[in-house]
Amino acid sequence: MSLPPLGAYELPRAWVTPALEACRLFNTGLDVLFYDVPALVNDLKDRGERVASFATDTSPDRAGLLDLSALRDPEGSLLVIDPERRPYIRRFRDVGAFLASAETEVREAEVVSITGVGSSALGSAALGWDIAKALGEPVLAIVPGYGVADALLQGLGGWFGFGLQDALGAKAQVQTAVGLVSPEVARLGRRLSQSSPDSKTLANGAPVFRYGSGSSDVLHDLMQRRPIRCVVGHSKGALSIYNALGSLPAERTAALRVVTLGCPVPEDIPGASFHQFLGLFDALGQLNGWGRRPERWVAADHSTNVSLPLSMHAQELVAD
Repeated sequence: MSLPPLGAYELPRAWVTPALEACRLFNTGLDVLFYDVPALVNDLKDRGERVASFATDTSPDRAGLLDLSALRDPEGSLLVIDPERRPYIRRFRDVGAFLASAETEVREAEVVSITGVGSSALGSAALGWDIAKALGEPVLAIVPGYGVADALLQGLGGWFGFGLQDALGAKAQVQTAVGLVSPEVARLGRRLSQSSPDSKTLANGAPVFRYGSGSSDVLHDLMQRRPIRCVVGHSKGALSIYNALGSLPAERTAALRVVTLGCPVPEDIPGASFHQFLGLFDALGQLNGWGRRPERWVAADHSTNVSLPLSMHAQELVAD
């Protein structure tokens, strides 16, 4: 008797998607806590923009609505953020489309940011907005997609219980395992990273990570093709940046400025200068660092939302 193909045992996408959507909405809430979302929304409204952050705008007229909700970018995207020129936030859901763009603001984006914690479009835009205002130039924010491997590791507390370095390796292994068993489910949340020119798949077409996470893969491929002068990471976003840089040739990291907030990383990237900040009251960031010390301690906790007490002022630190 012949055995049925493995596809017969695959978990239906329709069963998995609602659970992932719930996780994405929860992570958007985390991003409101850890990033300066109120300042972003108020600045955009002052510029005449209508903003939806939790998909709560149910008005029939959605023309011109800037939707940064968790459900808007479930597969990840690239946001080009420029507070000085309309449209203030440009969205690309395909790495190839971003690389092919001839828009001046897009070509001028030589600063890249990656968030941690919730890592939704809302938090990514808020941190990118802070950095763009601090430096006075466009910023490219990488919004990682959120898939099954992310949900499983988050549920296990892997980012903090196992150490960030080990957690990224664990996530890559989980992604590969899901891809082997259930390739259709493994594709959920991976569209952006799979649009990257050097993306990798298993024999069954399931996407896998090359450098620990989708955002690391995207940053690595962008830096192979674009001049990047500065990278800024908050929380686990700092480690995503570190993993992307470690496999680049030295000429791509020469004179690169690396800024980390709330997660010190090893300073062993050839030619790069490191500017690492950690809060005195940031227990989460100190756990993230696993004993690594920053260049500068600040009287702050893990949040960059300046409407909260003891927050880390990202604009001041990045401009420092």
